[in-house]
Amino acid sequence: MLNTFLSHQWKSFWRSRNKGGSIAAQVVLGFFMLYFLAIAIGIGFGMTVFLPKIFPKQDAITSFNGLILYYFAFDFLARLQLQELPTLSIVPYLHLKIAKLKIIKFLNVKALFSAFNLWPFFIFLPFIFIEISTTYGAFATLMYIVSIFSFALFNNFLVLYIKRKSISNILYTVVGLVIVAGFAALEYYKIISIMAASNFVFKAVASQPVYGLIFPIAAFAIFKINSAYLLNNLYTEELSAAQEKKVSTDYAFLNRFGKVGELAALELKLILRHKRSRSSLILGFFFLLYGFIFYKETAINGNKFGQMMFGAIFMTGISIIIYGQFMFAWQSAHFDGLLVNKINFKDFIKAKFLLFTIASTVITLLASFYGFLSPKLLLLQLSAYLYNIGFGTVIVLYLATLNYKRIDITKAATFNYQGTGATQWLLMFPYALTPILLYLPFGLLDLPYYGLIAVALFGLVMLLMRSFWVNFITNKFEKQRYKIAEGFRE
Repeated sequence: MLNTFLSHQWKSFWRSRNKGGSIAAQVVLGFFMLYFLAIAIGIGFGMTVFLPKIFPKQDAITSFNGLILYYFAFDFLARLQLQELPTLSIVPYLHLKIAKLKIIKFLNVKALFSAFNLWPFFIFLPFIFIEISTTYGAFATLMYIVSIFSFALFNNFLVLYIKRKSISNILYTVVGLVIVAGFAALEYYKIISIMAASNFVFKAVASQPVYGLIFPIAAFAIFKINSAYLLNNLYTEELSAAQEKKVSTDYAFLNRFGKVGELAALELKLILRHKRSRSSLILGFFFLLYGFIFYKETAINGNKFGQMMFGAIFMTGISIIIYGQFMFAWQSAHFDGLLVNKINFKDFIKAKFLLFTIASTVITLLASFYGFLSPKLLLLQLSAYLYNIGFGTVIVLYLATLNYKRIDITKAATFNYQGTGATQWLLMFPYALTPILLYLPFGLLDLPYYGLIAVALFGLVMLLMRSFWVNFITNKFEKQRYKIAEGFRE
């Protein structure tokens, strides 16, 4: 039956009218996967060299043990944002003589084909074979591998379960974020230490390898919980609300966002099909090289993050800055049509936030290669990323409601100042100065890492308030929409 499902999926892909765009998207994703795979391999084989330098007061195995739970904590958060639910149009199969367990089996197997499940092996296995095997022997090495594999599966099915439950009740996501924030606060105030806990757990596995069997049991338990939920909800009635929505976008990963994803997909088509918006997108990737200008060795060694803050904000938020400054003007040619169409303005604004978040996430991941210069830069860029998706998106969209200048998206972006006005120049002041002002007091007190935490927390608080800001900007847009439309007609 698995072969039949795979055959149907394959035929559906190749017979789709949008297969050209889908193939292009898969090629781009393939390059990204190869890039991050190369980084993972570099980290894996470099651990024996880097760990003694980063943690000089402890041996490499202790440092390695302490980092495992840290990795899977970040892996869990990344999966919540980026991992897609495995999809299969199951309604045509429900009335056939096909066991539901076979459909669920296919969905579970398909969920395993994720890059998130591959990276842990390339990151951790080289060190395990180089250090753990020579120190603790074959059985402990095997249990380390089983534990790593089990953690990856546990996160995989836990995230899928949370996302499926969140479709019917957003409270699950809220509770999950509160739990994660609680652990982060306990770690921050030194009440608990995740690194110490991780070292304790894997030190126990090293000394008594049989303890490693706990992790596959936990992974199997969450797998069964996820499967049971699917079995109890695999009915047409459960899917009817979702089936009312159009999900035939060119970008499958946006389907799970419903109407918001559909609007985001339409805007993504606009970006890729027109010269000026496409030029702006390409230009954003070139700005990734700005790190070599702002990240000076003296500033890195002296923890002078204030000097590098603007560069980090600029690089991780370049897509928000370049594209966002003309946010509604990109659609100036058909803006009147948007106003009279049956579009929920709240969904319209949410789609903008979604695009900004995805673009900033991709750019930040690409900028992670600066971590080879110094791991400190990863902390700086993480802080800048949270600031950008939390505060940057809000200020850009708010100022976009004050921009009434039309632009021609069929012309190139180079030396093209059409649509540029006072709003674009005003944008840079609050955008660039706010993180520097937040960091400045801590920098003057010689507390650079607390400064980064302050910037990151500010962005995180703004991000958690996103529903409030969506309503605020939607109300502002509704008040300004006729003035905007009038300006775009000129």
